[in-house]
Amino acid sequence: MQTAILYILVSVFFSTVGQLLLKGGMNKLGSVTLSLNGLIPTLWRMAINPGVFFGLALYLVGTIFWLAALSRVDLSYAYPFASLSYVVMLLASWMMFDEKITLARIAGTIFICIGVLVIYRS
Repeated sequence: MQTAILYILVSVFFSTVGQLLLKGGMNKLGSVTLSLNGLIPTLWRMAINPGVFFGLALYLVGTIFWLAALSRVDLSYAYPFASLSYVVMLLASWMMFDEKITLARIAGTIFICIGVLVIYRS
């Protein structure tokens, strides 16, 4: 069980860092439109953007750890732990991208932490 929790936490870490890199990369690219006319050039610009590329790579690493965790514990036990990424993301988005943290987001994050604690103790 402890190994599975470690795998879950490592998965959350890599997935969260991957998402942050994806956001940083997309901030550099600017707003994209997924129209049929410009789809291929848009996908190419995303693929060659270092933030997007490495973000996807780290997200893949996180997925590998997630699969290792799922091989050891029930999905209904593991999945709530994935929500810990919201907690980390809230703080990281504020620090890195100057995103606003509202009272509602703080309250939601507290509820997530309580929920994960309840699942962990079950």
